[in-house]
Amino acid sequence: MSAPHDAAAVLRERAGGLAPRLGIVVGSGLGAVADAVTDAVVIPYADLPGFPRPTVAGHAGEAVLGRLGGVDVVVLRGRAHLYEGTAPEAVRVPVRTLRALGIETVVLTNAAGSLRPEVGPGRLMLIADHVNHSGINVLAGPNDDEWGPRFPPMGGAYDADLRAAVRAAAADEGVELAEGVYLAVLGPSFETPAEIRAFRVLGADAVGMSTVHETTVARHCGLRVVGISAITNLAEGMDDEPLSHEGTLASADDAAVDLARLLVRAAGDLA
Repeated sequence: MSAPHDAAAVLRERAGGLAPRLGIVVGSGLGAVADAVTDAVVIPYADLPGFPRPTVAGHAGEAVLGRLGGVDVVVLRGRAHLYEGTAPEAVRVPVRTLRALGIETVVLTNAAGSLRPEVGPGRLMLIADHVNHSGINVLAGPNDDEWGPRFPPMGGAYDADLRAAVRAAAADEGVELAEGVYLAVLGPSFETPAEIRAFRVLGADAVGMSTVHETTVARHCGLRVVGISAITNLAEGMDDEPLSHEGTLASADDAAVDLARLLVRAAGDLA
């Protein structure tokens, strides 16, 4: 047995009859999504073999099983980032655990800085595509044929039908939803104004330090992906407000309320 299968076995054993159909990964300060889960069973990452432990504020490090919008779900509350020193192979484990559970669709969320002045803090952005500017591909190394092919395609990484379902849910809930390209850097330092100008030239609409690695692992093992960024700030050089992780968490709290409403409404269609 591998770590993902072992972790899936723990989740299955403690699920209390739940059969999760949808996986959700929540990023910095977005715990309100997990709070919206009913009949919740909470399992610390420490109990899940192979799961990396987050060390950053705003990432609780626990799996929450329960029901969201009438659908059995598992919410991974927090992620470990490569900038924390997490090994790339460890980053693969949580996503592959969802696959081992039999889940076919995953929602990846994050806190991000906006490169578009009209999409400010508190807004949500549906991810249409991404640019991996982190310098790392977490699939590098020997391929594990159990999970997927050596060269997985990444065209349409963010499923068009799932994005349409999220847009429809946003319209029903009256939630403002932008859409654009997410660019990932390694971190942990925030970007320079010159880098932000360069990222705009590359076609990016938001910047963050996560998600693209999970998307790559998810597509490799056949999961359908939808991604949503909670915009917490305007990127460096676009505002006089100094950037800080504390500010990110404060703005994420506001966006998390809309994100939770959106996912409650969309869960049935996404699953």
